[in-house]
Amino acid sequence: MTPACNLLKKKKIPFSVHEYEHDAACTQFGLEAASKLSLAPQSIFKTLLVSDGKQLYVAIIPVTHTLSLKKAAAHFGVKKLTMADANEAQKSSGYLIGGISPIAQKKALLSAIDISAQALVSIYVSGGKRGLDIGLKPDDLIKACGRAQYADLKDE
Repeated sequence: MTPACNLLKKKKIPFSVHEYEHDAACTQFGLEAASKLSLAPQSIFKTLLVSDGKQLYVAIIPVTHTLSLKKAAAHFGVKKLTMADANEAQKSSGYLIGGISPIAQKKALLSAIDISAQALVSIYVSGGKRGLDIGLKPDDLIKACGRAQYADLKDE
């Protein structure tokens, strides 16, 4: 079990585990998960780490969209954000790229989940390794992340 699954169990938050064989040549991790798990792509959310140069933040958006750095910066109350360096993201989260879970990261960061999640019964996020997704209610993801809120984050 990953730290994400262990934390959900500890907090008694209901979740489902969905495993699939990850293709090492695939870099579109979320779309691969949707295809291999036969799930609607808009219900799969990716975990992105962004930086203002001083601090990291977590943005969780549907894999079918791109992150609006401008909207994320406004939400987090900073002037400008860029995508975090891959090594920095891995070091901060404790997970590998393509398997970064928003849950049970090594360093607790302010997090935002795109508001589109509120319209879904369940969403799927990385369970902490490539080839492992977890399904849970959006409000339960808010609880599991600790320092998370809903926000308008995706480009239109």
